[in-house]
Amino acid sequence: MKSPNKHRSGPAHVYYATLNAWVGLRAAWQHEDAFRQEIFVAAIAIPVALFSPADKTGKILMVSSILLVLILELVNSAVEAAVDHTSLDQHPFAKRAKDIAGAAVLMSIVNAAIIWGAVLFVK
Repeated sequence: MKSPNKHRSGPAHVYYATLNAWVGLRAAWQHEDAFRQEIFVAAIAIPVALFSPADKTGKILMVSSILLVLILELVNSAVEAAVDHTSLDQHPFAKRAKDIAGAAVLMSIVNAAIIWGAVLFVK
C-alpha cells in the first residue's frame, strides 16, 4: 500500500522538493528573527571571505562555515516549530529539544569563529 504522503518520483520529485525548500526558506525569512540576522551577517561575511587574502581552501572553509550556521539555524527553527505545534505547554523534553537545537547553532557559530580566526590570523 502506498502512503498518501509519498512524493512523486523522478524529475517531478526534484521539482516539487525544490519548490518546498523555497517555501521553507521564505517561511524562515518571514518568521525567524535569528535567521534574518544570520542572513545579514552572511551577506557581509561571504564577500569578505571571497575577497580576503586567504587561499582557495581557506575561502572555502570560511564560506562553508557561514553556510553551516544558516543550515543549523533552519534545523533549529524546524525543531522549534515542530515542538510548538505538538504542544505549547511547558515540558522538560520540549525545552531540552529546543535547547539542544539552539546549542547546535551556537556550536556552528563557534566553529565559524575558529575557522575564520585560523584562516586569517594563524600563519
